Amino acid sequence: MKRILISFSLIIIAIAMQAQNLQVAGIAFYNLENLFDTIPNNLQGKDEEFTPQGKRQWDSTKYWNKIQNLAFAISMMKTSTTPDGPAILGVAEVENVTVLQDLVADSRIKDQNWQILHHDSPDARGIDVGLLYRSDMFEVESVTNHKQDGVPFATRDVMCVVGKLLGERIAILVNHWPSRLGGTQKSSPHREAAAAKCLQIAQNLWKSNPDMGIIIMGDLNDDPHDRSCAKVLDAKKVRYQAKDHGFYNPWWQILDDGTGTLEYKGNWNLFDQIIISGNLANGPMNRWHFTRAEVLNYNFLRQQTREYYGLPLRTFAGGEYLNGYSDHFPTEIFLAREIK
Repeated sequence: MKRILISFSLIIIAIAMQAQNLQVAGIAFYNLENLFDTIPNNLQGKDEEFTPQGKRQWDSTKYWNKIQNLAFAISMMKTSTTPDGPAILGVAEVENVTVLQDLVADSRIKDQNWQILHHDSPDARGIDVGLLYRSDMFEVESVTNHKQDGVPFATRDVMCVVGKLLGERIAILVNHWPSRLGGTQKSSPHREAAAAKCLQIAQNLWKSNPDMGIIIMGDLNDDPHDRSCAKVLDAKKVRYQAKDHGFYNPWWQILDDGTGTLEYKGNWNLFDQIIISGNLANGPMNRWHFTRAEVLNYNFLRQQTREYYGLPLRTFAGGEYLNGYSDHFPTEIFLAREIK
């Protein structure tokens, strides 16, 4: 019954948007969970685990299964208001540009003509963030990559992409913040430093373009109520409280309602966030403005066994190869604007 009600609600939203002559764009994020190729990179064994001789026995069959699974997941990110899927998809845990090239070339999403932005970060594990975008909807103007100089070890850089979403300029900051290795509290300052870096980038962007909408997305390794998001970014739980040059976090209430993107020791976390600036959250109807946020926890992305029912169907679990997708669910926000 719940699924029927959700489907009916989406139909109502679609009808309302058509009646109001609204244009809609989806912006998504997906942690692809160790999307490594099978070729050793000779960088001090960073990828040894994901080679045919490594403990994962990561061979061509497993690699191409992973590519096909992820491509299928992306192909399903379509709604009644975004029938072609998202305009923009941020990604994390990719080894290099080659794996993204293989992904977007898969027959399941090849016709979406995804373009790739990638940057080799100094991360100790050899994983990066990236951005996929549809050039018919998003025009890239600049790409800058920012070192996490407040973090005392090598980690992922922040990718800042400025461009025009169907003619309107926005900025997207793609992140994968430091993990909770060593404990949540002990490692929290590293993520707080990463949040401060994002805030600094945003403030610099607003100096030259005060009206620009800014989106901070990524696997933040923190929940919306943690210090990095709630204190450093000051991302508000209540939409109308966000100032134009502040931030609104729509995932806070979603997590409070019991929905997350990954599970740890029986508890759900919502690390995969897409945080929006106040001028996008509360902007005028004739400009891009936020309408809704969703965790894309499709049934096929969930484990079906009794013991682990509903958890993300990942590639490996407990050393066992599951031929799954990721240990994270993707997330998506929807922006809309009135068109004449």
